[in-house]
Amino acid sequence: MNKPFHGKAKISPATRHLLLPYQLKWAEDNSRLKLALKARQIGWTWATGYSIVRRKSARGASGDVWISSRDELQAKLFLEDCQRFANFLSIGAKDLRSEVYDPRQSSAYALEFFNGVRVYSLSSNVDAQAGKRGDRILDEFAIHPDPRRLYSIAYPGITWGGRLEIFSTPRGTDNYLNTLINEILHGGNPKGFSFHKVTLQDALDQGFLHKLQSKLPPDDARQQMDEADYFNFIRAGCADEETFMQEYMCVPADNCSAFLSYDLIASCEESSASLPSSSEFKIEVEKDGRAREHYVGVDIGREHDLTVIWILEKLGDVFYTRAIETMQSETFEAQESALYELLKMPQVKRCCIDQTGLGRQFAERARYRFGQYKVEGINFTSAVKEELAYPVRAAFDSKRIRIPHDAKIRADLRAIKKEITSSGNIRFTADRGANGHADRFWALALALHAGGRPPCNGPSAHVA
Repeated sequence: MNKPFHGKAKISPATRHLLLPYQLKWAEDNSRLKLALKARQIGWTWATGYSIVRRKSARGASGDVWISSRDELQAKLFLEDCQRFANFLSIGAKDLRSEVYDPRQSSAYALEFFNGVRVYSLSSNVDAQAGKRGDRILDEFAIHPDPRRLYSIAYPGITWGGRLEIFSTPRGTDNYLNTLINEILHGGNPKGFSFHKVTLQDALDQGFLHKLQSKLPPDDARQQMDEADYFNFIRAGCADEETFMQEYMCVPADNCSAFLSYDLIASCEESSASLPSSSEFKIEVEKDGRAREHYVGVDIGREHDLTVIWILEKLGDVFYTRAIETMQSETFEAQESALYELLKMPQVKRCCIDQTGLGRQFAERARYRFGQYKVEGINFTSAVKEELAYPVRAAFDSKRIRIPHDAKIRADLRAIKKEITSSGNIRFTADRGANGHADRFWALALALHAGGRPPCNGPSAHVA
């Protein structure tokens, strides 16, 4: 069995090759409070895991470590990184798996070193931080449903010794992470944080691509890329430029112009496996056999925009996303076929379809086949867009909507901007890009409308 590590908490020259310069700088920073604004997937939890093992396995080390992660899977992966470093450094550590650690039956993944110090990796439950002493590590801080409350509960835990480490990509200008960063950079740093910032460009300049390529299979296309190629590859793969700048260049998206803030969207996201397609969803529901209420929204596109079919299930007063079908450059016959398979289901109570332009014949044919109550065609005038958009925000405000944790969905929801025209009217707009024209937002809005009330009335919206 491995013996406990008795050396001082310093990184030896023999193990420095494990970390890139920015990772080493973070691991060697012994500040009581430290915060990192960083790009996605550049090895920050890896460096933090190394730092934890190095410090907490040393003779005389004290104080457990409490890690707060985005979800249970991330909590498990974080602790697995710690276990790998313990094995690599020949440090004895016992994996306690999922262990109950308080009377409220909360559980965490835990790792115990031979000196008795433990590392607990928790999911995003804020209350799990209460009453614990020792180091606090807040992973992807800005993605937590309530970062301010998480900080307020975690910070007192280091009163009797320990450190507080926060690292995250930004999530909009209104997020508490951005408040802390503005305090550090422009407000005299009253809390005394040590601040780190690493963009994708910074990581590439310090050897990130070489490290990544050493882990990729030989036939991976990224093996042939240089730093400029990889930078452009990542940029082109993002849902839009705002997403790239925020996720990889550490520039928080401006919430002033966006209709839905990142915090609001994140508060209703669920981490789950990929959603089924509409055909897979139909099979699942038919096998289930239960009488349930489903509502469908359809935003029509063809060449430049997407056709999006969004399926919601209503349970109590909460709408849960059950499937999302996106199609581009598909024939109308193929689009109709996918929708009709859903509309045949008795569990689908109503469907609202954008009948503006290309959608008019689409909506008319569906209504003729399935009836004017089950299918409503809606003309997208400025007034109707306003009528559809505000219930979406109300659903997020009241937490009555659940959506998948998905970058393209988030980008579409963020793309909608509310503008005031020179004549004082409200207009909802979105830039058109590779991700469509906020098509997922409007499909969701139509699905919520289908499940929320009777068909639109008045001159601006009518049944086809």
